[in-house]
Amino acid sequence: MTSEIITPAELKKMDPVFGQLSFDNHEQIVFCNDKDTGLKAIIGIHNTVMGPALGGTRMWNYANEWEALNDVLRLSRGMTYKSAITGLNLGGGKAVIIGDAKTDKTPEMITRFGQFVNSLSGKYITAEDVGTTTEDMDRIHEVTKFVTGISVEKGGSGNPSPVTAYGVYMGMKAAANYQFGSDSLAGKKVLVQGNGHVGEILISYLTKEGAIVFVSDIHEEKMENMVSKYGAKIFMGDVYSANVDIYSPCALGATINDETIYKIKAKVIAGAANNQLAVEGIHGAILRERGITYAPDFLINAGGIINVYGELVKYSEGEAIRKTENIYNTTLEIFKFADDNNITTQQAAMQIAENRIAQRKKENANK
Repeated sequence: MTSEIITPAELKKMDPVFGQLSFDNHEQIVFCNDKDTGLKAIIGIHNTVMGPALGGTRMWNYANEWEALNDVLRLSRGMTYKSAITGLNLGGGKAVIIGDAKTDKTPEMITRFGQFVNSLSGKYITAEDVGTTTEDMDRIHEVTKFVTGISVEKGGSGNPSPVTAYGVYMGMKAAANYQFGSDSLAGKKVLVQGNGHVGEILISYLTKEGAIVFVSDIHEEKMENMVSKYGAKIFMGDVYSANVDIYSPCALGATINDETIYKIKAKVIAGAANNQLAVEGIHGAILRERGITYAPDFLINAGGIINVYGELVKYSEGEAIRKTENIYNTTLEIFKFADDNNITTQQAAMQIAENRIAQRKKENANK
């Protein structure tokens, strides 16, 4: 075995964790490796002031480990603000498993990951995300109690996607009310980018209300399924230049970036994807200048965490739906706060969340 010698100067340039642009005073980053199962995972714990860090586990075929680290840092940070703005007693965490969920994932790998989660003694609680399933959560539950989103048959709340989609739908209606003067989506042209579990359920809500739905996805069969099931229309051009009223990103994040932001013709952006703004400060401000209403993603996609939080505090499915429906009111409050303070909607949501965290930190210090 040979080892490459790295000089102190070269090490300084690397800044592998603390120097990452997405590092935001995260409390803990855990790298998980298991040769026997092929597991390579990263758990990011951003903040636990409000409570244990809860967030899903994403399995994705990242181009490299830097990309995976950047993703878990951004996602875990987003979970902190998502829980705080929603009023949940939870901190922010997330996990990523490096690999193709269709070809690399095995039961043994998922079990081993669950053991790593268990080793954190409840500081991080996992859940389902892109590339993982309710079945995976059931398997993790065999080796740790620090998991949510387990199947109804095993005492959990099941797949959180339907509640996530409902929250996005509520947020979208609130944004339409703010931008167009009515929350009715009948006749509105909506482009849903990403037709997975959440995207499909959102499409069903939209078509039932009479919206004209266009769909876009990297998998042609998913788009065709949306056409046959809901009467949606496949959009084949540049989604950002689409002549629609509402753009709904429901796939991966950072689709609103330097290359796309000036192409966008939609007057409302409301979707389920995490971290939609590539650079929050810059792109949030540009959207505001262009008169485009942006519903902060970590606010309107909080239905899923509201749903799985019910497993921890034992509230009913009906209560989870009621709390998710309130995303409509919270979204309108965020828009008003942004206008009153002459800031972006992203800044407004983050400021309110940060105020709640600061207040809880003060309360904890006085105990």
